[in-house]
Amino acid sequence: MNATNQEIKKGPLLVVLLVGAFLSLLNQTIMNVALPNLMRQFNISATVVQWLATGFMLVMGVLVPTTAFLMKRFTTRQLFISSMVLLFAGSFVCAIAQNFTTLLIGRMIQASGAALVMPLMMTVVLVVIPKERRGGAMGFIGLAMICAPAIGPTLAGLVIEQLSWRWLFIGLIPLVVVVILLSLKYLVNISEPAKSKLDFISVVLSVLGFGGILYGLSSAGDKGWGSPIVLAFLIGGLIFLGLFSWRQLVSKDPFLNIRVFGNKTFTMTTIINVLIMMISYVDLILLPIYLQTSRGFSVLDTGLLLLPGALLNAILSPLCGRLYDRIGAKPLVLFGLVFVIAAMWGVTDLSTTTSYGYLMVRTIILRFGLSFLNMPLNTAGLNALPHRLNAHGSAVVNTVIQLSGAIGTALVVTVMANQTKAHATELMQHVQSQAELIRDSTILGMNDAYKFVVVLGVAALLLSLFLRKRKNESASAVQHQRSRETRNS
Repeated sequence: MNATNQEIKKGPLLVVLLVGAFLSLLNQTIMNVALPNLMRQFNISATVVQWLATGFMLVMGVLVPTTAFLMKRFTTRQLFISSMVLLFAGSFVCAIAQNFTTLLIGRMIQASGAALVMPLMMTVVLVVIPKERRGGAMGFIGLAMICAPAIGPTLAGLVIEQLSWRWLFIGLIPLVVVVILLSLKYLVNISEPAKSKLDFISVVLSVLGFGGILYGLSSAGDKGWGSPIVLAFLIGGLIFLGLFSWRQLVSKDPFLNIRVFGNKTFTMTTIINVLIMMISYVDLILLPIYLQTSRGFSVLDTGLLLLPGALLNAILSPLCGRLYDRIGAKPLVLFGLVFVIAAMWGVTDLSTTTSYGYLMVRTIILRFGLSFLNMPLNTAGLNALPHRLNAHGSAVVNTVIQLSGAIGTALVVTVMANQTKAHATELMQHVQSQAELIRDSTILGMNDAYKFVVVLGVAALLLSLFLRKRKNESASAVQHQRSRETRNS
């Protein structure tokens, strides 16, 4: 049964969605610090074990574009409970896995559920929350989008240090069961499903396009950009993605309506979001590599260093959402990017003596800046779209986030690998042991990678100068948008 906005208990509804999204996205990074442990246990290489992280991202990137159709075809309750059941099933498979293949299958089942949650939650907010109060609600979504991936390594470090990696999944199972039970009680349908026909050709083109690009990008850091396999998947993915885009433009009932990019505000906020998500994902990979491989810190030390910044995110995200409702996106984004760029510049000169305390303060500054970015950008972009494009807009945003994570990781890891080799050649002229050569060249290569990330931050700052000011997000602008929707209908 569908509920009207007046009948919906928004608090319990959003809390259930938020907790479900937090648990789903927690899994995206929770395995990162456990990879060395799994390499030893299953006797596999780094190239193989990294698919526990990139495979998760790959499945999400392929499935997220389908969420616009699914939200039109099925009810809110059906989709959310299905996503939680998939998360439960995947966690169970991972917990009992006796080999790497079974563990990878479990991770992909988890990702299938996670792919549904974020677009669903964004769409629910756009439907049940008035436009002038969406910033506060979207700020709480930031708890899941920013805090969950950041807190994942900390939680994993604590669990692995005391128990084993299996408890990462055993501990998750009862929490998912609780969310399912709460959703059965509190979750209501915000819209009636329509008998929309599935465009199988679009599904195939989407899977081949997004899947090919994500696989190619995820493999580039290991195989190199000149690898025939990487080039084949990237070129093939771009071709299929082009065919997918063309089909959406000519279709009367598009599978994923990419006409959302016809809105300048949505397009601009999405591009800036791509750059910011690259920075965020990359730091969660580079910093643990530096701490564990070059400095000898433990998994727990790495996790604890990230914890204060993650907690700061949890506090600031809702507050920044409320600030958005008052002053708009532009001042918040410009303010946040100043701190992000400063934090990234602060790790472009890492050495063997860089202190743990310095890195913790620097990470807190980074997370402080990021708190002012994601939700204001998402809210401004989605608010600019007409109501009929809400589901498509949220699906596009979340697809782009997955792509940006893979793109950023591949680009920066490749920069680091190439620069590490170049520095190793230079350092060979000096008298050093093999261990010192590897350590010093890796640190220098990482410094160069962080310089590249600073360039991404500066590019985001320059683009943010072109964002519309608050006056263009006023009630008159909202009324203009409603009038345009009326004319179009």
